[in-house]
Amino acid sequence: MRKVAFGVVAAALLAITAVVVAMSAFTVHQTQQAIVFQFGDPRQVITNPGLHWKLPWQSVRYVEARVLNLDPAAEEIVDKDKNRLVVDVISRFVIKDPLLFVQSFGSESNAEPRLAQVVSKAMRDVFAVETLKSVLSDQRAAIMARILTVANTDATRFGITFVDLRVRRADLPRVNAEAIYQSMQTERERDARELRAEGQEAAITIRAGADRERVELVAKAQQRSQELKGEGDGQAIRIYAEAFGQDPDFFAFYRSMEAYRNALGSDGTTFVLSPNSDFFRFFESLNGVSKR
Repeated sequence: MRKVAFGVVAAALLAITAVVVAMSAFTVHQTQQAIVFQFGDPRQVITNPGLHWKLPWQSVRYVEARVLNLDPAAEEIVDKDKNRLVVDVISRFVIKDPLLFVQSFGSESNAEPRLAQVVSKAMRDVFAVETLKSVLSDQRAAIMARILTVANTDATRFGITFVDLRVRRADLPRVNAEAIYQSMQTERERDARELRAEGQEAAITIRAGADRERVELVAKAQQRSQELKGEGDGQAIRIYAEAFGQDPDFFAFYRSMEAYRNALGSDGTTFVLSPNSDFFRFFESLNGVSKR
């Protein structure tokens, strides 16, 4: 009887021990962090994965140890030039202090709206001293680094650290963009008109210069041709005079032959003249000597 009672007690003790061990042992996955609470009060923060122990009446709260994404909605902010910009960002953060994180938010879903406000404030503070042109230039990486620094300064009190923050899109609102594009188009059209006017003015100047040069060249050419013609006529008169002085009869005969050739050409011209006309005086003898 005693043996039976002893066996029952031993079995009960073993069962109680197993229950106590089961309630005291817990594991932390490598993707998690754990906080041990006792009646709502934190007693221990565990960041190392593996098997851990607690008192049976204590509870465990798990928190993510991996990098988490925060993708807030795009919003409008004002830059240095008072332009309204639509900025869309994506950020990643890690929970560095699980206890502070849980005390601040309670859960990850509750943390997202508040962290979105932290990112928004950091963007507004940095963009307030920057322009859209600088955001779209090679200065963008430096601007993102400053936003990350400002965001982490505020996020530290929540037990988190932003590890990455990037602007996916930064653009003007649709209404402002259309107005700016229209202004840009008007400006380009004005520049085009000015360039065309300058081109037409230059073309008129070039044509006027060319016309003036042409007139001058033609005048000089005509003057030179008249001079050459006068020189040629003078030389011809001098040659004729010399020829006439050497043999007046031959000169008269030669001039008459030229007159015959020009008058009696192949164009079928008909002359009605008296045979005694002075025009035919060289036809009165066989040797072509005029008898008059």
